[in-house]
Amino acid sequence: MAENTGATASPAKEHLAMFVTTAAALTAPAHDAAAVVTELRDRAEILDALYRFGLGQDLKDKDLFASAFAADAELDFRPAAAKWGAAPPVMAGRDTIVTTILGMFTGRVDTTHQITNPRITIDGDTARLTALVEAQHLLTADHSTYALLKNPYDVELVREDGGRWVIRRLTIHNTWYTGEPTAVFG
Repeated sequence: MAENTGATASPAKEHLAMFVTTAAALTAPAHDAAAVVTELRDRAEILDALYRFGLGQDLKDKDLFASAFAADAELDFRPAAAKWGAAPPVMAGRDTIVTTILGMFTGRVDTTHQITNPRITIDGDTARLTALVEAQHLLTADHSTYALLKNPYDVELVREDGGRWVIRRLTIHNTWYTGEPTAVFG
């Protein structure tokens, strides 16, 4: 689904293979209005899955947060956490993801997620989304203890029955951070 911009991957460009690097936003022919509308709708719904992920955390809204994921979803925070020496397990299953993250943050950590630079490829009922997410995490009892993370997200999604797009796999990388991630994430 994701295309690398080079014919062969040099060591410096190998990481690009996990991100959407296509040269155009839409694949539907411009003259086919119905195909363009369908693709634009899919793209909006795909991006909305990631918005539900971020806002569900920020509001501590279990139903909204859960609606972002497929039942068999996986969330891999290991690449980001490795930056500060942590090694969390991959979270597997929607229920595990929701209870783990909301359980870790509710009443303890205030969050805000800003999502930008989305790139999407669609292949039938599967899609890949790359986005840049700035995630602010503040201890509820002491906002001077925080972790501000700039994270590239690599997301694989599926279309469920009924047409809603959900996250099947989410890998969170980290470009930089400031603050005290170990105080926030443990």
